Amino acid sequence: MTSDVINSKHAEAPLTLDQAPPKTLGTLDQGAFWANLGVSLLGFSFALFLINPLGDDNPLTLGAALLAALVGSLIGTAMVGLAAVPGVQTGQPAMVLLRGLFGVRLSYVPTVLNVIQMIGWGAFELWVVAMGAQAIFGPSVPYAVWAIAAGVLTTALTIYPLGAIRLLRRFVTIGVVVSVVWFAVVFLRETPAQSGGSWDSFAAAVDFVVALSVSWVPVAADYARHSRSSRAAFTGIVGGYTIAQVACLAVGVYAVALAGHGVVAGDPTAVFGPFVAAPLGALFFGILVLRETDQSFANVYSTAMSLQNLMPRIDRRVFSVAVGVLTTGIALVVDVNSYGAFLSIIGAVFVPMFGVLAVDYFLLGRGRNWDISENAPSRLVMVLPWALGFVTWWMLAAPSQVSWWAAVWDGARQAVGFVPQPWMSAAVGAFLVSGLVTLAIGALRRRTKS
Repeated sequence: MTSDVINSKHAEAPLTLDQAPPKTLGTLDQGAFWANLGVSLLGFSFALFLINPLGDDNPLTLGAALLAALVGSLIGTAMVGLAAVPGVQTGQPAMVLLRGLFGVRLSYVPTVLNVIQMIGWGAFELWVVAMGAQAIFGPSVPYAVWAIAAGVLTTALTIYPLGAIRLLRRFVTIGVVVSVVWFAVVFLRETPAQSGGSWDSFAAAVDFVVALSVSWVPVAADYARHSRSSRAAFTGIVGGYTIAQVACLAVGVYAVALAGHGVVAGDPTAVFGPFVAAPLGALFFGILVLRETDQSFANVYSTAMSLQNLMPRIDRRVFSVAVGVLTTGIALVVDVNSYGAFLSIIGAVFVPMFGVLAVDYFLLGRGRNWDISENAPSRLVMVLPWALGFVTWWMLAAPSQVSWWAAVWDGARQAVGFVPQPWMSAAVGAFLVSGLVTLAIGALRRRTKS
């Protein structure tokens, strides 16, 4: 592949890992793409967990909730943005980069975990699209029809991923901005000012928002590898995603108030009602429903990229079609009742992994010498800070919605006599522990060599 083809604005993503990626995405491309990912239909209902992350009788004040959304988004997107930089500098997708961090064989562990979470997210997004369409058009068209249609569109977008990103920037983003602004104005007129509450669960709310953002850490390089510069990737991610996610959660606070907190807690899709009922609601909500396919597109495409770390010479289009079919099939029977717990588990896995990567790549400077070949030796020692960060997350985190998992960590805290305080953040703690242990390993390595 010649350099002029690689840099052509019409070039597409390579089919296998032994082909050079085109560098065609600028700041606006990245910003528009990540801004669209920051707006999610059920992201509006997530405002319920933002306001009351502990599920008790002591919700946050409106100001505390909005500040938690901003702080959590900035922390999470900064992690995503920094995780994208090695992709720009090496031209490799996210899971291939982990060969340099853990070695080839050990990189298969986070790769498999990422495949599982991406397929789950993809199916979840198809479910959301189908439910959103039914909220507009009613039950006359069966759920399965909408889910399959969304799956077909999703799979088609993954065949031309860079074309899909350019399409989002040129056309879709404008419609999304207009729609969100329209609903913000309508909801502010229709709902009373939020009052009452406290700041007691502020840290838990920040952790929740970080978890929403940080699920993209293990896929950021899949798209950043096509960026023209590290600055374009980082700025686009942090700026686009933060603004969009904060706006989404802020609008969601009022949409949940209109639908009823108890109603949304029992059925997250109930938050769609105020959108459809608003003046011109069906039109603008329809734009958001159609746009939701960029979420499923990102999940399916990144699953294909992750699978290429396991089988680097298989055409990504083969993976995309296979994953698209599987994801659509799962969407037909998906159960989303425990998705809050799923988000916490994702954060607990990938926040400390990023802490290890960031310190090893940027601070210790090993990124310049990372071996990301198919023969990269295992670096078993790097699993230690990752595991300690994972443990730290759950020692500090709010109780999991999975009862047996919550019992395990309650027992661990009691065994060491540790009581987490309200100001403690699981996300920040996990990142610091994994990063500091990685830094200590690097210092010990240098001392041994000297």
